[in-house]
Amino acid sequence: MIVMSIAGVDPSGGAGVFADLKTFQAIGVYGTGVVTALTAQNPYKFFSTFPVSEDYIEEQIDAVLDSYEVKFIKTGMLYSPDIIKLVSKKIREYGLKAVVDPVMVATSGGDLTREDLADAMNKYLLPQAILTTPNISEAEKLTNIEIKTKEDAIEASKKIICDNIITGGHLDGINTITVKGKVNIVKQELIKTDNLHGTGCNLSSAIVAYLAKNNDLNTSILKALDYVYEGIKNGNYGTLIAKL
Repeated sequence: MIVMSIAGVDPSGGAGVFADLKTFQAIGVYGTGVVTALTAQNPYKFFSTFPVSEDYIEEQIDAVLDSYEVKFIKTGMLYSPDIIKLVSKKIREYGLKAVVDPVMVATSGGDLTREDLADAMNKYLLPQAILTTPNISEAEKLTNIEIKTKEDAIEASKKIICDNIITGGHLDGINTITVKGKVNIVKQELIKTDNLHGTGCNLSSAIVAYLAKNNDLNTSILKALDYVYEGIKNGNYGTLIAKL
């Protein structure tokens, strides 16, 4: 079972490709990683971003898939509309099943992208995705709906053009899941902690790992929510610590 993360690098290890690889290993699948950008950040502060060229991103994807049979991937930080177009093209080319974490802002407060990417994601990437995992802020950008209540989240979830989970860390722990048009609300207790860096990265990579282990989409989402919850409970160094 080999999976792939296409995302940025967080040198502190709490988010991005490094966090994804840890999650893949913790759940028991072999992880590969394609780097889209380098960042200078830690769990508490964001400094800068250095994007990787589209040609080199493509070369990385082709190199991995030349050797390994990969079915499920996740995407994280995709720095520009051109990178989004490229990754969308590669998903089609290789018939990949993609979970899209529509990363736009780091937990540590930095804008990770050169410009607003919501339009490009809606046009190119989400039509290729089996699931997207926005937080409240990202869902607002994808749908142009202000989300203040559970009802707002349901409305936004129905507007997103692929199956999705709108995570509830900023909505009293209310996770809004829409799969095949059916809405399911899963509420989790919010844990008072500063160890939250990389929660979105860990969620999307956990979903991919559970899918690769032959779970269906709904089951993979629920197992991934539990994985992240336990990671937050056991967190340290400003980020999640996996314990299965």
